[in-house]
Amino acid sequence: RWQRVLLCGVLLAAWEAAWGQLRYSVPEEMPKGSFVGDVAKDLGLQLPALRDRGVRIVSEGRTQYFALNGRTGHLVTAERIDREQLCRLVEKCVLRCELIVEGEMKIYGIEVEITDINDNSPTFKDTEVEEKISEITAPGTRFSLPRAHDPDSGQNSLQIYELSGDEHFSLAVQTGPGGDQRPELVLAKALDREEAAFHELVLRASDGGDPARTGTVRIRVRVRDANDNAPVFSQAEYTVRVPEDVPVGSVLVTVTAIDPDEGVNGDVKYSMKKAMDMESDIFHLDAETGEIMVWQSLDFEECNLYELEVQARDDGDLSDTTKVSITVADVNDNMPEILVRSALSEISEDAPSGTVVALLQVQDRDSGTNGEVRCSFEGSLPFHLESSQGSYYRVVTARELDREQQSEYNVTVRAVDGGRPTLQSSTVLALRVLDVNDNAPVFEQERYSARLSENNAAGALVLSVRATDADWGQNARVRYRLGEGRVRGAPLSSYKFMVDEENGFITLREALDFEETRAFSLAVEARDGGGLVAHCKVEVEVLDVNDNAPEI
Repeated sequence: RWQRVLLCGVLLAAWEAAWGQLRYSVPEEMPKGSFVGDVAKDLGLQLPALRDRGVRIVSEGRTQYFALNGRTGHLVTAERIDREQLCRLVEKCVLRCELIVEGEMKIYGIEVEITDINDNSPTFKDTEVEEKISEITAPGTRFSLPRAHDPDSGQNSLQIYELSGDEHFSLAVQTGPGGDQRPELVLAKALDREEAAFHELVLRASDGGDPARTGTVRIRVRVRDANDNAPVFSQAEYTVRVPEDVPVGSVLVTVTAIDPDEGVNGDVKYSMKKAMDMESDIFHLDAETGEIMVWQSLDFEECNLYELEVQARDDGDLSDTTKVSITVADVNDNMPEILVRSALSEISEDAPSGTVVALLQVQDRDSGTNGEVRCSFEGSLPFHLESSQGSYYRVVTARELDREQQSEYNVTVRAVDGGRPTLQSSTVLALRVLDVNDNAPVFEQERYSARLSENNAAGALVLSVRATDADWGQNARVRYRLGEGRVRGAPLSSYKFMVDEENGFITLREALDFEETRAFSLAVEARDGGGLVAHCKVEVEVLDVNDNAPEI
């Protein structure tokens, strides 16, 4: 490496002092070692001195295409040279190298032009192409044809195109801006598909070599049928009725259109025309078969009729339309719904018959008999249902209530529709009956009796009375007191006896004296919190005790 750097420095210094230029030409594809030029003769170098003076060839790039024959002084090829590979886009292909005479510090430039030979034939990208031409195409119409490629240059490159086939077609060649030739197929005579559906042609490309090389491509002209018939649906309108519970993916209806044309002109594609987003989401139309499938679950309560406009179009854009009406039939798939719009939680037991307890609304989203709802109670209750406006019902009392008989009601209202099978729902109304003081206290006995010895101490228990009240709360609280009777002119309440107002215990105020009074008849009153009273009688017999001595 250091020797090369030193040599470059010396050579650069001596460049302008000694410089020469040689030019040669050699055909491409010559074998390795082929003669290019007599360098020794052209430069006046002596053959014996070539080896002593360190003469060598230096080329640009990595590949050494030329070498110096030290025995003859000839410049020869070091590799087989392909002009099309090296100079594909260049008209004149020139390779450069330098002859360095190290002993004399001289450099001689050498240019070698690589001349073209006719080693490539014109070639087409495809060996066979197909051109589709309608039978109604006007004569004189032109169609582009595939172009051939020839990498050779000059006279060896592509020169002419020729077309062979039949009288319906001729060839025209246009010259492009860069001088390239562009072949065109010209329709010379009107086509008739019924007479000939295909035409076989051969396009030949030739170069100017001697001998000339050629390349061909087969051109198959397919005569297309004229699209003179539009598709026609088998029905102007399709109607179908499906239940709302039809499974997703089911085919509801198949539309069919016939096109008498052949090939693509008779190939019909189906599509929805002016379909709303909702309809496009719910239904799917198979473009090939015309099958309309349900894509999402149907719901009669949301929509019971869909109208679709279906279009059939052939490849030539001729079309026909039809209307598809899909009626959704109701299925009993909705339970009745009971809505409590207003309801009492408490009612007085003396509320008159016909008092409104609750206002209900009954709904069923189904239609027809599936949406007809009947309401009823469960069990025997003192209530009945009255139909109100539209779908409203009133729950009213059928008679006066009696809290003492039943203090609470759980009223179950059941709604049943008319479907088959029926669907039903229910709701429970909780109602508490409020007490009214409609029951007086009742003593366990109408008449009580007791026997008590005289001389008992004050506070001694005579007997106890008990009265009960069927009412509730304050109305059922009973208090006792002695009636306002009199004995020997003195009131009973202050004479001998007293009664506990809470528990009904009758006790003595003071000791009794048989010799004074042998029997007492007491009236006891029981009063509830609402002012209703009851009475009972208490007979007290005084028993004699030997508490007096005889008197003379």
